[in-house]
Amino acid sequence: MTEGRAVFPIEPWALTELGLDRSSLGVHESVFALANGHIGMRGSFEEGEPVAVPGTYLNGFFEERPLPYAEAGYGFPEMGQTVVNVTDGKLIRLLVNDSPLDLTYGEIVDHQRTLDLRAGVLRRATEWRSPGGRTVRVTSTRLVSLVRRSIAAVEYKVEVVDDLGDLYVALQSDLLANDHGPVGEDGDPRAAAALSSPLQCELAAARGRKAVLVHHTKRSRLRVAAGMDHVIEIPDSCTEDIEAAGDLARYTLAARIPPGGSLTLVKFLAYGWSSRRSAPALRDQVEAALSTAKLAGFDRLLREQRELLAQHWDEADVEIEGDDELQQAVRVGMFHVLQAGLRAERQAIPAKGLTGPGYDGHTFWDTETYVLPVLTYTAPQAVRDALIWRHSTLPLARDRARVLGLRGAAFPWRTIRGEETSGYWPAGTAAFHINADIADAVIRYHSATLDESFDVDYGAELLLETARLWASLGHFDAEHGFRIDGVTGPDEYTAVVDNNVYTNLMAQRNLREAAAAVRRQPDVAARLGVTDDEVEEWLRAASLMAVPYDTQRGVHMQSDGFTHHEEWDFLHTPGEKYPLLLHYPYFEIYRTQVVKQADLVMALHLRGDAFTLEEKIADFAYYEARTTRDSSLSATQQGVVAAETGHLELAHQYWAEAALTDLQNLHHNSGHGLHIASLAGGWTVAVAGFGGLRDHAGELTFAPRLPERISRLRFRVVYRGRKLTVTVEPGRATYRLVDGDPLEIRHHGRPVTVDHADLVLDIPPAPSVQPVSQPVGREPRRRSRPTAR
Repeated sequence: MTEGRAVFPIEPWALTELGLDRSSLGVHESVFALANGHIGMRGSFEEGEPVAVPGTYLNGFFEERPLPYAEAGYGFPEMGQTVVNVTDGKLIRLLVNDSPLDLTYGEIVDHQRTLDLRAGVLRRATEWRSPGGRTVRVTSTRLVSLVRRSIAAVEYKVEVVDDLGDLYVALQSDLLANDHGPVGEDGDPRAAAALSSPLQCELAAARGRKAVLVHHTKRSRLRVAAGMDHVIEIPDSCTEDIEAAGDLARYTLAARIPPGGSLTLVKFLAYGWSSRRSAPALRDQVEAALSTAKLAGFDRLLREQRELLAQHWDEADVEIEGDDELQQAVRVGMFHVLQAGLRAERQAIPAKGLTGPGYDGHTFWDTETYVLPVLTYTAPQAVRDALIWRHSTLPLARDRARVLGLRGAAFPWRTIRGEETSGYWPAGTAAFHINADIADAVIRYHSATLDESFDVDYGAELLLETARLWASLGHFDAEHGFRIDGVTGPDEYTAVVDNNVYTNLMAQRNLREAAAAVRRQPDVAARLGVTDDEVEEWLRAASLMAVPYDTQRGVHMQSDGFTHHEEWDFLHTPGEKYPLLLHYPYFEIYRTQVVKQADLVMALHLRGDAFTLEEKIADFAYYEARTTRDSSLSATQQGVVAAETGHLELAHQYWAEAALTDLQNLHHNSGHGLHIASLAGGWTVAVAGFGGLRDHAGELTFAPRLPERISRLRFRVVYRGRKLTVTVEPGRATYRLVDGDPLEIRHHGRPVTVDHADLVLDIPPAPSVQPVSQPVGREPRRRSRPTAR
């Protein structure tokens, strides 16, 4: 895997690659990936070489593999699930006379690729001189449709730019299954488990300029169809051929191009998969999709894409003045978050989206905790679909709870289809907080949309079944109230603990909101057999929830006894030994005060209503000094709480770290796919950090403040059918409704009503606090002062 640090020019609405940097090839393939939530295509070159991971993915399409254990145990998952690199339709190989275009051979006269965030396409322009001395200019425009879920397309143009006479070229437009590319890095558990030829051919058909391949997986028995069709523009005569057999379908076009002439090929692609439909049925499905896309034409696909994104940016854009690098990074992140979830349509949103094979293509808790809050206020329909997918896995979650001796539903720590696939209990099944995280996403979505049909059909049931889990997982203790023991919180360096504060407080909200759902939806409660005694138990557990506190140190304990553990020796931990999980035994990590990622600090954000400001200030300072940020998830939460507790410049640094995680490959694994949750953090630190947005108890509140270098921040949120714009400047904030009825909010605790006129309010000073410190060598990366546009 080529995992160098990428470098991109700073632009407000684009991301551009200038020249070819092979050391960061994998990173570029990830950041230039196009997706719509159903199809994902990495940004590899059409010609197929050079390449790090030639990935094409379909959401929910996976292969199973046995999970090996040195010693088996009751309740251990038996099968893993790994995303499959499906049939690659991006391939368009070019031969110039008899020389294949390959950017590692011949001479690159000029080359650039641009991800256009407003057009939703990847553009490429390459001028290349072949070993034989002929010079061509190749331009392409690639699109994965955000409007037509099953469609992708590529326009590929070849121009002769020399004056050496007619040029004979050949294009080979392929569908290729079981394409093996270099995947993963030895010893890194974050990389995908490699699969050897997971697809078996069932059907291959070709006629005219159209071809279809249908394959199925060996173990999971899922079936996938990929189809292609073509439109060509040629200056002279040509020959055409098409064939399909086994793992390859190929359309070949050979043509003569005069000096100054060009050849254009438009390739339409369609994908579909199913666990039930037959091979002929899937073939017919993709052929029909191809026909409608071809009828619409490439220009219409481009126009549809631009129109959808224009509406999205109008409702979701974040404008930043004073940090151009961060402006670009936040928009790139928001674009990839949208791509990950917009057309997932009742499938999960994986941790890497559909940008690479990292984490085996699994979804985790970070979907509900990091990604869905962004989409709740920018693209709420995508949140509805994601939570309906969670609801569809309830039967599996109920079965898992029964295996564990619990009531209700126990959702998996990591999965593709809904089964638990984590082979490491302490950082998998024991992380029960995922159930409260799902409930939290349900609560936020319902509060922000008042979607009654969702509440009746899906949301209330998710709340009730997760509340049942907590009631059976915890127990009442005469001394400590309601305890939840033997669990792992967000911090994977402190596992199988008692009374993790984040878990307990999120469970507390889950229990209370489930009781409210019973009152709100009595028919749902009756169908599930919820009794009055059960609801009373939930409320009693919530009111007596254990929240450990160290009175000597004046801080909350992340879990029982955490502040009494031995301190980690940060001073003598070399920088190359991070992340710790790859260099030290878990036994050593688990029994010390070292935090992989924000845990108690995350509770300060998501359950901020359970803490005073003074407690937040003290807790943040204590855990800041012990958090290594070995997870890409950490900077976002630390940035939000830093902003709230008065550390505005530190929050700015964490904002950049979250947003630039992949653009600068800060965790050295972006070539495996993007960190979608961290990219979502660019929006979160802007809106929840410097905008101060909170949504506790169904109320929308803001407490905006800016760091010194940001002169203006403007963001938009969609809330209960309204569109609200918030503009933050030094010393003042302006609220205005763009659409909808007047809205009641709070500004720094003050109730106000926002309508279609500007409401300008003063911003009180930030709390006066002492500087905080991080572990030695783990300070946030310092950036040079950005230049203004």
